[in-house]
Amino acid sequence: MPQIDRVRPNEDLPKSVDVAIIGGGIAGIGLALDLAERGLKVAVFEKGEIAAEQSSRNWGWCRQMGRDVREIPLILESLKLWSGMNQRLGAETGFRTCGIAYLEKDEASLAPREAWLSDVAAPAGIVSHMVRGADLEKIVPGSSSHFHGALYTPGDGKAEPFIAVTAMARAVQAKGGLIFTQCAVRGIETSAGRISSIVTERGAVACSAAVIAGGYWSRHFLANLSIAFPQVGVLSSVLRTTPLENGHVTTFAGGKFAARKRLDGGFTIAPNFLSMPEMVPASFRYLFDFLPMLRQEWACLRPRLSSWFFEEARMKKRWNLDETSPFESHRILNPKPVGWVLDEAMRELKRYFPAFAPVQVAERWAGMIDGTPDAIPVISAIDKVPGLYLSAGYSGHGFGIGPGAAKLMAQLIVGERPMPTRRLSAFRASAMAQNIAPQRAFDQAAISLA
Repeated sequence: MPQIDRVRPNEDLPKSVDVAIIGGGIAGIGLALDLAERGLKVAVFEKGEIAAEQSSRNWGWCRQMGRDVREIPLILESLKLWSGMNQRLGAETGFRTCGIAYLEKDEASLAPREAWLSDVAAPAGIVSHMVRGADLEKIVPGSSSHFHGALYTPGDGKAEPFIAVTAMARAVQAKGGLIFTQCAVRGIETSAGRISSIVTERGAVACSAAVIAGGYWSRHFLANLSIAFPQVGVLSSVLRTTPLENGHVTTFAGGKFAARKRLDGGFTIAPNFLSMPEMVPASFRYLFDFLPMLRQEWACLRPRLSSWFFEEARMKKRWNLDETSPFESHRILNPKPVGWVLDEAMRELKRYFPAFAPVQVAERWAGMIDGTPDAIPVISAIDKVPGLYLSAGYSGHGFGIGPGAAKLMAQLIVGERPMPTRRLSAFRASAMAQNIAPQRAFDQAAISLA
């Protein structure tokens, strides 16, 4: 587990807040920051520690390049916000504009990159271009010996996940927001058909709006409300190295590896083009939802069956609000990294780039990415329960697009006209809607995600 700079939580639960946020990753903390700056009374409730799961375990890339066209407005807004984040917080997040390069070995592999350049980047005004030969060598030293060319986006950036989100959380507190850790939310209560409170393991807090921003755990939270949310976990193994000055500044990916220079002088290294979906009982329930993606991405998928399958099988599926929830039994999801994929990434990186030969591995870890069938997040109201919202399913993109996604959700909550998007409906969850069965905490009405 990567070391994070832990946030000192507030102590006493308030009787009420304007907005209660369930989950202390970048989606929840970024939203709390935006709302606190707007003057709303906001509180974040985290079952474990702030950013202790995927929000501190990701690669730290803040990229426009290669994004689905639906996410382009979010990343453009996010990069604006990232570029001013250190000043906004009065603290270091590690954000730097470094440029990102996707290295390819031949013209056939470069063709899809060129298609994205013409079909997505150019219409959006993204400054990105193809580089080859001497130009490629200047951007990624040593690459021209093994790679034919690259798609390069000089305006892309990076930040440090292990400090960025906790810095945001402290800023939330400085602006009057509240942060509660080791405080799981078990469910919600309604009155006259709309959200009236959340119920935590320490008691209830009245609110006029609540946002589910629980990352991988969002599916479990929604399941207790009889709402189906097609979501899978994808295991991501990562390592960091000891400090090394070898002339590499640009973040790059190629072959079986991806590398980013860290603020501490080392590098964050991860496998490139390899996804390891974690098999759990719900994987079979949502198999048909994910079939199109499975067919498209099968060559780079390595489905994984581990002890987590049985852990989830034993986990409570339903609970009352006065009962212990799974979130209290699993404070921090801390999966083990897969050694062979990290060994392979390091071996290939050193083979292609001898300048990395002296570097040593300092730490390895893994995180659980929460994925949706189209790899696009849900940033949406739950229409039949006014005041209830969902911000989840970021599919490994949450850190980079987090600030823009938080702004979009804040705009939805306060009723402000959303930022320009190609299709706001892309982030709605209508296709995932199912009726909710009547239960104690709800009016007897059908609830749909929309």
